[in-house]
Amino acid sequence: MTRASLDKQPHEVASMFDDVAEKYDLTNDVLSLGQSRLWRKEVAKAVNARPAEKVLDLAAGTATSSQPFAATGAYVVPCDFSLGMLREGKKRHPWMPFTAGDGTKLPFADEVFDAVTISFGLRNVHETDLALRELRRVTKPGGRIVICEFSHPTWAPFRTVYTEYLMRALPPTARAVSSNPEAYVYLAESIRAWPDQPALAARLQEAGWSKVAWRNLTGGIVALHRGVRD
Repeated sequence: MTRASLDKQPHEVASMFDDVAEKYDLTNDVLSLGQSRLWRKEVAKAVNARPAEKVLDLAAGTATSSQPFAATGAYVVPCDFSLGMLREGKKRHPWMPFTAGDGTKLPFADEVFDAVTISFGLRNVHETDLALRELRRVTKPGGRIVICEFSHPTWAPFRTVYTEYLMRALPPTARAVSSNPEAYVYLAESIRAWPDQPALAARLQEAGWSKVAWRNLTGGIVALHRGVRD
């Protein structure tokens, strides 16, 4: 699978991430021009994890995204459907409770987590709306969701430049730093095909989340969506 127009079969997406696990974090830093670190900081602020809280970090990969939550004293569960990512993460953070799981059928009981979050993984889930409902199912009443995902730049001229970067500059850059550059062609196309900020907010509301809001990062290249479980 290399094109975003194809149906996102879970085993194919998982295999793609298995292939890029070892250099995934490095590649993201290079391709985002260092912005990925800023985005992680903003996610940590939005989640606002507190000591003894239970936080689910879905699509956590190697758990780089989980570290800021753990640093607050929260109990963090990094969950991913790529076994390659989980294995690489376990090498780096052997103390963390890595869990294999599909976002459309999470291996957790109802109302377990104080906060759930997913960064740059929702667009790769086979059934986005089902995943949003599953995340709500495992969240305690009053708990919160934070989604960090690529979105649509708000300034039209910049949006044009950004789209050109995704489709022309990203693949050759990925070939230089990634073990599976074809995976990044798929990722570029999946970003371009993803719903804009209001459309994702509407899907959150349809999945049962309340107090849904979003804010843009880096001119709308990325958006942080938030919601609360009643």
